[in-house]
Amino acid sequence: MVPRTGRRVARPHRVRRGLLTLLYLAPLLFLALFYVYPLLAIFQASFSQPGAFTAIFAAILDPALLQLVWFTAWQAAVSTVVTVLAGLPLAYVFATYDFRGKSLLNALLTIPFVMPTVVVATAFLALLGRGGLVNETLQRVFGVSAPQLHAEQTLWIILLAHVFFNVAVVIRTVGGFWSNLNPHLREAAGMLGAPPARVFREITLPLLAPSLLSASLLIFLFTFTSFGVILLLGGPGFATIEVEIYRQAVNYFNLPIAAFLSVLQLLITFGVMIAYTRAQAQTSRTLRQQSAKRTARRPANWRQALVVAVCILLTVGALLAPLLALAWSSIRVDGAFSLRYYQALAENPRQSAFFVPPVTAIRNSLMFALATLVLSLPMGMIGAYMLAQPRTWLTALLEPLLLLPLGTSAVTLGFGYIIAMGELRTSLWLVPIAHTLIALPFVVRTLLPSVRALDKRLREAAAMLGASPARIWRSVDAPLLWRPLLIAAAFAFAISLGEFGATLLIARPDTPTMPMIIYRALGQPGALNYGQALAMSTVLMTVTGVALVLIEQFRLGDTEF
Repeated sequence: MVPRTGRRVARPHRVRRGLLTLLYLAPLLFLALFYVYPLLAIFQASFSQPGAFTAIFAAILDPALLQLVWFTAWQAAVSTVVTVLAGLPLAYVFATYDFRGKSLLNALLTIPFVMPTVVVATAFLALLGRGGLVNETLQRVFGVSAPQLHAEQTLWIILLAHVFFNVAVVIRTVGGFWSNLNPHLREAAGMLGAPPARVFREITLPLLAPSLLSASLLIFLFTFTSFGVILLLGGPGFATIEVEIYRQAVNYFNLPIAAFLSVLQLLITFGVMIAYTRAQAQTSRTLRQQSAKRTARRPANWRQALVVAVCILLTVGALLAPLLALAWSSIRVDGAFSLRYYQALAENPRQSAFFVPPVTAIRNSLMFALATLVLSLPMGMIGAYMLAQPRTWLTALLEPLLLLPLGTSAVTLGFGYIIAMGELRTSLWLVPIAHTLIALPFVVRTLLPSVRALDKRLREAAAMLGASPARIWRSVDAPLLWRPLLIAAAFAFAISLGEFGATLLIARPDTPTMPMIIYRALGQPGALNYGQALAMSTVLMTVTGVALVLIEQFRLGDTEF
């Protein structure tokens, strides 16, 4: 009887372990099928061409390649430093103070992060271009006819655009973690006579190290693989590895060089991720967190109120000015107020068979975004739990692998889907699958710090009381992870709304998204087409902003830690 009982006890345990293994395999299988396989397909098709390795060897000996890699890494490092320095004060204000309109402003700050690069380029040109609002104002004030500001195709406008895009990463990642830090350590240090600067340097900054590393990694990857900003705002004088991949693959159809540059980019980004994960493992720790509602406070005096007011004014002025300029330009026709550009969105003067009403494009974008959210959240949660296990060589390898899609050329992946996916490339599901591949690293990185910070003793106590693993997660983990889950959902939804590069290559002509409509309008000559791009860009900003505001309102009222 004893052996049978032992087998009966062991069998459910083996079943649970088998189910857990299958769950952990889900994100890995997804990456293998929709990331590794398309890459292998495009590499096989590229390197098998006659003379491929001769062309690659000649490219390696070309000094222009070293210059290309150097500029890509240099501008990414500078952009990362400037963005973190610009975002830290904002993260401090959002984490420390509670003020009117905080949730609205927090949501608005996320809009630039998810805007398509074509829209952001148009917004910066509407603000800082030769015929932009700033130059128009300067010409009117000084009574001159020539533009006074020459920002187009300069390094400065590239850095400004990168900060514009990525400062939300610092506010969301660092600010969200900062707002949940237990204030008792800082208060105790203050009572012992430590000045605020020393408290920040010796207590707050070390505790923020994991979130700072996480934000810096994401920003470096985004700027290292920068494509639209460099191509549209930098002009022919600047090129990153990503831009060169596009030129070699699309303009010259030189697939061997494009594939070689893609491999080079993957190796560099993979090395950065491995170095980061090792550094994060040394700094991350389990913290006793507090609810943001308990740590945030109203400004206590006029100095604190002034700090909040200045922060809000600078934020609105520096970050929202391009978007406001874009919206203003969309309702200005020949210097007068008009809705002509919005009316033109529903017109089809050429009677094109490929014309799609803007309402249909909005519906497509929302449909793809919801499907992306449904796919990315479960896999991201599984990936976060998998990486939160005790550190081994396997977890050390898996963490950079789950982030690797961030460092991969969207152009390369798009060609890989076209070559490798067969009949699936005409399926509507391919777009949300590609969006999920892009959103998955964001979801994992958003959830991982909170999963690692969970107190294992709570789960052990629930298990000792007889709770099943499913009930432990539902009753113990889920209430503590509700907040980061909603933040991850906001990122996945918004990223899908604004995704442009991969969608342009794989979406069907009859199911375009809003970014595709904008790109088509920008690619056609004439003031009316440019105005249509402005109008659709404003619509995309509005849809994204409303979605983020609703999620932000729900997020602030979630379960407390």
